[in-house]
Order: sequence, then C-alpha cells, then structure tokens
Amino acid sequence: MKVLVIGGSYFVGKHFVEQALAKGHELTLFNRGNRPAPPGVVSIEGDRNGDLSELEQGKWDVVLDTCGYFPRQTSAMTAALDGRVEHYAFVSTISVYSDQSKPYQDESAPTIVLEDPTVEEITAQSYGGLKKLCEETVEAAFGSSCLIVRPGLIVGPDDPSDRFTYWPVRVAEGGEVLAPGSPELPVQWIDVRDLAAWLLLALERRLSGTFNAVSEPDRFELGQTLDTCRLVSGSDARFTWVDEQFLLEREVQPFIEMPLWIPGDHVNFSRVDGGRAIEQGLVIRGAEDTVRATLEWHRRQEAREPRAGMSREREAELLSAWNARESVRS
Repeated sequence: MKVLVIGGSYFVGKHFVEQALAKGHELTLFNRGNRPAPPGVVSIEGDRNGDLSELEQGKWDVVLDTCGYFPRQTSAMTAALDGRVEHYAFVSTISVYSDQSKPYQDESAPTIVLEDPTVEEITAQSYGGLKKLCEETVEAAFGSSCLIVRPGLIVGPDDPSDRFTYWPVRVAEGGEVLAPGSPELPVQWIDVRDLAAWLLLALERRLSGTFNAVSEPDRFELGQTLDTCRLVSGSDARFTWVDEQFLLEREVQPFIEMPLWIPGDHVNFSRVDGGRAIEQGLVIRGAEDTVRATLEWHRRQEAREPRAGMSREREAELLSAWNARESVRS
C-alpha cells in the first residue's frame, strides 16, 4: 500500500510505521519534523493547524490519522485529502462514551454531545466529546471508506505518559508498595504494538466502521498486574492494599496520581467490549510481555520528571497513616 501517516514519529504512529515498513509498504509522513523519519520513508514537513497544500501533490491508498483532537483539524485534513486518499483511518478513544458507569459497552453505546462544539480546551470533560466530533467529520467526508478506532489506555514501550509505566518502575524498586482498592480491580489496556499491528491489518483489509480497540474486559486485574511486575523485575516488592475511600478522603487523584485505579461506578471504564475488533484479528499479548518491554524501554531513557504516579514521599506518608489506622483497629 501507499500509506500517508498524519504524525508517525511518536508512540502509536512510530510503532505503526515500523511495522508497516517491515511489511514492505510505501510510507509518507506528514508532521512538524521534530523527529527524523526512518530510512526509506518520505517526510512532508507541515502543521495540520496551518497550510496543508503540500498534501495536494500526492495520492495514497490509505491515511492513518493519529493526532486529531479538534473537529476543525479533521475537517481541514479531509478536505485537503479529498480525491487523494481512498480510505481514511482515524484514531479516536473510548472516552467518547457518555455513561462510563455501564459495563461491557460496545460501539453502539451512547456518546458524548458537547454543549459547545467550538470549545478548544482539552479537559476531562471535553476530550471525549471533541474526539466524537472529529469522528463525525471523518465519516461525513469518507462515508463507508473510513475506519474509526477507539482504543482504551494505550501502554507499552515509548509511552511517556507514565499512566502504566509507573507500576513496572515502582514495583521494580521493591519495598512496601501502596496498591489502591483491591487486587480484583479490573484494568484494561492495549499494548501499542498490538494496536499498531491491528491498525495495519485493518487498513490492509480496508475495514470500515467503528471498533473498540481494547483487551478483553475482565482479562486483567490490578493484583495480577502488580504480581506480574514483581515477577518480571525480580524485586522484593510487597503490596499494601489501601481502601479507596481512605485514598479519596486524602484527595489522591485516580488514574493520574494512582495509575490504573478508577474508583466506584467509574470502574466500568475498564470493562469496554472489544469483541468486534478481536473478531477482525486484534490480538492482545499477555501482561508479562508488556511489563517487560515497558520496563526495558524506561531503563534506556534519560531521567525525567514523571508525568503520572505518586511521589515516593507522598506514598510513604499515606502508607504510614494507613498502617497506623489499621494497627489501632486490630
């Protein structure tokens, strides 16, 4: 295939490009040129928020759009590619669903409708609605020749968000580790390498429609995941499971300060139905592979300030307070 990738040098796009090259596809990247393109890849330097005229010089079989956040961006991109691309794939998110309290939602579940569709501030409240509007602009332009992919939490090597990376790194350090809620807490993700492989497969098959790209709901649990982190790293970590109400009372921020933890009714955000994509060839690798690759990648990086996760000082304070309370109770 002749493939145009919007982005292509960062996380999902990077892994997609690597896998597409390995299969002999012809690749063109459109991005701001902050990272060099791999050998054999055509690179068009540009900003999707600006002049797109450079895209009017070529033709491609398929396009993968990894980085559209506002509907004006996808509208401009689809207009620029009108008549130049046969099939359009857009990476969206399961955050488009309006009721996260319901378990096992599939692609037909109700989605968010923003009161102000012109808003351009990405917040926890606007993110999903904006992505849904992006989906609609792609569908309006390409109709049955488009693919909408809704991943959940994307994890693995090259992910700088630390929303999963925190756990392999923290557990590898060993000692007493604060763990939120209970070991049975459901967690759900997709390894970036599995997402990239399926995106490529879907484009090769010219799949159309909307697909949740997630692991099977209830396949992974937090306790199992932390045990896997300990096994892979060989650490002496021991887990202290702290009641979620205790954490909420102390204003511990779910998912960001305490990655993978989603308390209360919102836990079903980690129980989305990905069966449709799995039926179409999506393969989800085991947790051990993802943990190992994440830890190995992290150890090769230069030290930086974490973007998610709890500081060791904050963790120690909470563990001290929790253990003191439990001691009194016993």
